[in-house]
Amino acid sequence: MKLPFHTLDVFTATRFGGNPLAVVLDAADLDSAQMQAIAREFNLSETVFVLPPEVPSHSARVRIFTPTREMSFAGHPTIGTAILLAERKSRGENGDGDALLVLELGIGAVRVGVRMRSGMPSFAEFDAPKLPMRAGQLQHLEKLAAGLGLIPSEIGFENHRPTCYSASNAFAFVPVASREALDRASVHGAAWTAAFEDQGFVGAYLYTRQCVHNSAAFNVRMFAPGAGIPEDPATGSAAVCFAGVIKDLDDLPDGTHKRLIEQGYFMGRPSQIALTLVVENEKLTTVRIGGQAVRVTSGEIEI
Repeated sequence: MKLPFHTLDVFTATRFGGNPLAVVLDAADLDSAQMQAIAREFNLSETVFVLPPEVPSHSARVRIFTPTREMSFAGHPTIGTAILLAERKSRGENGDGDALLVLELGIGAVRVGVRMRSGMPSFAEFDAPKLPMRAGQLQHLEKLAAGLGLIPSEIGFENHRPTCYSASNAFAFVPVASREALDRASVHGAAWTAAFEDQGFVGAYLYTRQCVHNSAAFNVRMFAPGAGIPEDPATGSAAVCFAGVIKDLDDLPDGTHKRLIEQGYFMGRPSQIALTLVVENEKLTTVRIGGQAVRVTSGEIEI
């Protein structure tokens, strides 16, 4: 059996930046073990398998795997898969067009809008299927710092202190005082395990206001070694949760707020995630994730 696949770089307008994604099409005859084996073979942060939808009016059923496990939801697979399917259905990679797709993910049906314009990488955007909420307690500051190879005084700025939020996937959010300290952070073996893995988080999301570009609001890094991802170039599901951090700690007023997030710069894979937050009656009511994607390779995988 031979199955077609494509790889895309997601949350970037330039090939060899952003977060790589593999998308395997016509995957209905694969079982879960085969999908996991293929994801390990690609060894990217996520690999997507596209199956026929359970609801005929929907666009596709999508299963998402890291190299070690299946995920019910992830951001860059949602963006990349929607762009690939929209381009294949409408006009390839040239010309103008708009599409609305409904992808059946493990978390439920997600509507994704895709904007295709001649000479430009396609852009996709979706409303998060679940809003972020607080999720448990983090270890004390000294333990978190040890797990990241930092000193306690380098963690925190303004009123931002370490927190944890979940929107299907739970992340630890660690504010870092400077980009210099952010660049020095790393996963520190047993100290990391004690600080983060034992708490059940997908990963640790470190952020600072010191950015590469003036248009960005935050520069971030995300470590998830327990999920087979030593460091992720762009993490849409964590950005969904990060909206809760921003709303609560930056005390956003009612209205629509846009934030551009930089990620992957330390890895040499610059990524830009467009985050939109809508606050009504002092509550976060909508979180929207957007980004571009470009196709890189295509071929067949033999099973």
